[in-house]
Amino acid sequence: MPTALVTGAGRGIGRATVQALLDLGWDVFAGVRREADAPSGATPVLLDVTDAAQVAALADALPERLDAVVNNAGVVVSGPVEGLPPEELRRQLDVNVVGQAAVTQAVLPRIRAAGGRIVFVSSVSGRASSPFLGAYSASKFALEGLADALRMELRPWSIPVVLVEPGSIDTDLWRNADKDVDDAEAALTPQLRDLYAERIAGMRKTIKRIQGQTSPVEKVAAVIVKALSDGKPKARYLVGVDAKAQVALRAALPTRAFDALVSRATGGR
Repeated sequence: MPTALVTGAGRGIGRATVQALLDLGWDVFAGVRREADAPSGATPVLLDVTDAAQVAALADALPERLDAVVNNAGVVVSGPVEGLPPEELRRQLDVNVVGQAAVTQAVLPRIRAAGGRIVFVSSVSGRASSPFLGAYSASKFALEGLADALRMELRPWSIPVVLVEPGSIDTDLWRNADKDVDDAEAALTPQLRDLYAERIAGMRKTIKRIQGQTSPVEKVAAVIVKALSDGKPKARYLVGVDAKAQVALRAALPTRAFDALVSRATGGR
């Protein structure tokens, strides 16, 4: 049976992907922070993607051949760029970019041996940025560049490298968005809090609207399965009408017009 490692498998998209692969008969290794978080039927692997020792331990935890790695683990750091503490920006990039690269490097010999595939769970935010998600978008833009380079580098071995780019999905990113805005506001200086008061109020309204429009995680999991099973997988798979609309508008509109559209849609001017 085919084998896969899925990172960030304890919840959300990662957990749904593990279940989808298990249902298809895959042998799945679930990268989790606690063994109890692994879905039933999967082999738990303790994996904090920023922990060098745990990444190195994959050598003993995984089989000699691996048909797929799904790099899904990630975090969201929100707030205006002007008020982002440097350590939070570093954490954002460490988890979403450096951690993904480290895991991929660790498993690539096994992927090569099996003629397997590499999937990165990116986001439409890696194609179009928006206010208060600058750090998150920066991490996803970086992930897209890393994946594009890796795809070309691995052409001699015919190893597909695929980006899956969801739009608004029912994950912690949106479930916890209200608290994230509260935390981001609390972290600002009083002066910045006043300067961004209108934007913060607009973001709260935008979050309520988007929370009522999110797609289920199973929709993303189905696309990941497709990326792993297509005979000739695409380099990118957009997930959701909203994701496709954002990318289309970003390509069609001048930057100034797109900025104005997104700014108004997120409660700004």
